[in-house]
Amino acid sequence: MADTANKVAGVRPTPQPAAADSAAPAAASSPAKALAPDTANVQNVAAYLAGLEPKPETPLATLAAQPAWQAFAKDQDKSWTKYRLTHTDPMNKWAATELDSVRQATTTLFYPFSGPDFLNAYTLFPTASTYVMFGLEPVGSVPSRENLANPAILPAVKKSLWSVLNFSFFRTNDMAIDLKSVNLDGAVPLIMLFAARTGNHVQAVRPVQLDAQGQLHEVSDTTHAAGSKAIQGAELKLQAPDGTEKTVYYFSADLSDWKLGTKDAPLKYVRTLGPLTTYVKSATYLMHKSYFSKIRNLVLERSNYLLQDDSGVAMKYFPKNNWQFTYYGTYRRPINLFAKQYQPELTAAYHDSLRRARPLPFGTGYNWRQTDSNLLLAKRKTPISK
Repeated sequence: MADTANKVAGVRPTPQPAAADSAAPAAASSPAKALAPDTANVQNVAAYLAGLEPKPETPLATLAAQPAWQAFAKDQDKSWTKYRLTHTDPMNKWAATELDSVRQATTTLFYPFSGPDFLNAYTLFPTASTYVMFGLEPVGSVPSRENLANPAILPAVKKSLWSVLNFSFFRTNDMAIDLKSVNLDGAVPLIMLFAARTGNHVQAVRPVQLDAQGQLHEVSDTTHAAGSKAIQGAELKLQAPDGTEKTVYYFSADLSDWKLGTKDAPLKYVRTLGPLTTYVKSATYLMHKSYFSKIRNLVLERSNYLLQDDSGVAMKYFPKNNWQFTYYGTYRRPINLFAKQYQPELTAAYHDSLRRARPLPFGTGYNWRQTDSNLLLAKRKTPISK
């Protein structure tokens, strides 16, 4: 997601690792599975970063007893309580009705241009079993205890979360600088944080990569030789509040036509995933542009459903006979930074008196105020099955 926020103008959850945080969607009524022991310490790290109590009598519990972390946790509780009331609760209620059939049909959620935004992906699609996310941010790794003990890390995390909790999108460039300064080296730490704050239990994190043919492999070394066509990534295994297993894949890749012309592993891999539900938000209008045609065509070819704000696939690229559209919220001109991406076709659709746009009870995207936000649900008329 783009670096735009500078240009656009409670009670702490109980320290049970898998207990549903107040920001999490309602759990199913089926009995939850027993939690796997946190032998790799990944859930404890996720909780610490999220401002949730680490497991007692562990090294991170000792760090969490310090006044700086206690103040950080209190501040995070306040921020997440506000976010729940303004975003998560309205999003859950809206999606339970408007996306009910989409959720039932969604096994794999594809989220290009996501950055580390597992938060919105899980909030809208909590029943998916696999989340495939691509961004420019480095993959990163599980922070060490030494890095977590750095007194600068808590202010850096707080600063990095500020825009997503207030505007619903990341200031990507600033975030990368803030986190790199305290050795949080990419998307993985924030995905772990969001998993913890949505009530998920982080069971395992491992480095993976896509080879030149788009095949997924576990690796022990995430470095690669210059000129390699491999795409670096991470796999996170989660247990949701209802006990179901989730897998999150994050890959660091440039999805422009120029890069995909020489490193097309992302395209090959996504084509193996079966029918997709695709989600796009705050994507800097990249798929409006001619030089992002490969990823745009992939989304249109492989998706049965596409939920996006106006920064996703431009309306002119949809084969209209193949898709059914439902409009939500309000379409206004893009913010000044993206003024050239205005779509008269969307304005006409949102002013159609015969098929009025439906309400959108939360803010999202670059026009982040609720009264200015929009979402489009595109449904393929004849679903693809494989």
